[in-house]
Formats: sequence, structure tokens, C-alpha cells
Amino acid sequence: MRFLRSLLPSILLLGAGVADAATWGFEEAVISVTGKGGAGSAFKDKLSAKVPLAKAVTLGAADSLKIVLSATEDGKAKRPHQAFLLLRDQDTGLEATFPFSVKENGKGKVDFTQKDLPIQLLTSTQPLQATVLLASFGTTQGFSNHIFNLDVKLDSNVPLPKYEAPLRYGQREEIHHIFKADPKSGPKIISLFFILAVLATVPVLFGAWAYLGANVSHLSKAIGAAPVSHSLFFGSILSMEGIFFLYYSSWNLFQTLPAAGVVGLVAFLSGSKALSEVQSRRLAGER
Repeated sequence: MRFLRSLLPSILLLGAGVADAATWGFEEAVISVTGKGGAGSAFKDKLSAKVPLAKAVTLGAADSLKIVLSATEDGKAKRPHQAFLLLRDQDTGLEATFPFSVKENGKGKVDFTQKDLPIQLLTSTQPLQATVLLASFGTTQGFSNHIFNLDVKLDSNVPLPKYEAPLRYGQREEIHHIFKADPKSGPKIISLFFILAVLATVPVLFGAWAYLGANVSHLSKAIGAAPVSHSLFFGSILSMEGIFFLYYSSWNLFQTLPAAGVVGLVAFLSGSKALSEVQSRRLAGER
């Protein structure tokens, strides 16, 4: 008697757990196969959530299959988080899923034709197993039952599309890269012509200075007042010309830019000091 009394609460708890185990399912499910152009219905029947159809459903080359159902959670119409129709090849185990479009009231629909099926399922030798999958968040048990078989009838007059194997990444043949040759300078004749043209302007420059009255006697005074500034400024100008010549003859851009940056900074700093010295003599009336 005491044993039965101790066992009774456990039995009641187990019964309550079984009674509270809610599951997903569906009601009012109808499957139909419509011919080309939607004229007439080649097949129409009701689907059961527990027992699959006795005969396989035939899907012709020009037919369209449609399933309409009402998803339920513990007997109440509700929209699940996931709702799919799964087609499975019994020989290879390959599967393809088609999602239901489900409304808030649980009404769902899915339709497809042979064109929507992958080629692996079209070539199956046995009818495809059709399974409805319904599930959502929470503790409610999902639904996954085989409800009918689908027999795909191909058009004998239309050849099957060719199956193209997917790209597999692996070891490939060695690739030998051929890089473009480095750019070269222009012909030496053209370079010499422009060098002589630039050198020919030097006498013209000195002649213009003499004509305009350049005061060469101030050179010693300028160097004596700011020897470092004038020397660095004049040297930076010659250095920049040398850098340009090296860039033209042998250097690349990555060698030229750092050197040009350093020489340009020296020219800027020393040139400002040299010009300040020249301005001081101009303000004093010596120029």
C-alpha cells in the first residue's frame, strides 16, 4: 500500500508530461496536379498527417503540382517558423526541399513543376518520397512524416539536360608568368638633341643677366653674409638636376622620390634664408 502511494505521484507527473507534449501537424491538406495551361485537374486528393497516400502521385512533363494545407500547433492553426516539402531519392538518398509560403493563420501553399526539380531527382528509378516538415521555436515537437510518393514521368521526346559536375578546387597545373619588360628611355639621339638645346640657353641666360645689369660684385658679399644658406640652396638645385638625370637614365620612381624629397626640403629651408639675405640688401639700397 505504501509502495503504491509513493508510485502514484510519479505516474501522475508522467501522465501530465505526456498530456502537455504539444506537436506540430497540419489539417485540410489537399494535393492537386494540373495539366498544361491550368485546364482541368489531372489529379486531386486529400493528404493525411498520419497515413501516406496508397498510390504514387504522377507528375508529367507539363504538369504542375500544388499542395495546400493548414499548419497547426497542438491542434490550433498557427504559422510555423519552418515549413518545407522534402523530396528524397530512395536509391541515392539525395534530397531537395521546397518551402511553403505560409500566412499568419497557418494557411500554406507550395507548387512546382519538373523544371524545378534537380536533374539527379529526374533520373531516379523509383518514386520520390515526399515528406512534410513543420517546426518552430519553443518546446513543441516538430512534424516530419512521409505523406505520399511522387512518380516523375519524363517526356520521351525531350532529352534530359546534361549534368555538369561542380567545380572542385584542387591542385592545378603550374602557371608560368610572363612579365612585361621594364620601360626603357628614349633613343639617345633625341636625348642628346634636347641636352644640347638646354645647354644652348645658358649663354643666352648670361647675356640677359649682363644686359639687365646683374651685379656680380655682390656675390662675395652675399656669400660672406650667409655662406651656408647660399651654398646649400645652389647645391640643392644642382642635386635636383642630378636626380632627374639619374631617374631618366637608371633610377626608378621608388628611388627617385625619397632623394627628391630630401633635396627639396633642403632647397626650401636654405632658399628662404638666402632670399631673406637678398631682401635685407635690397631694403638697404645696395641692389
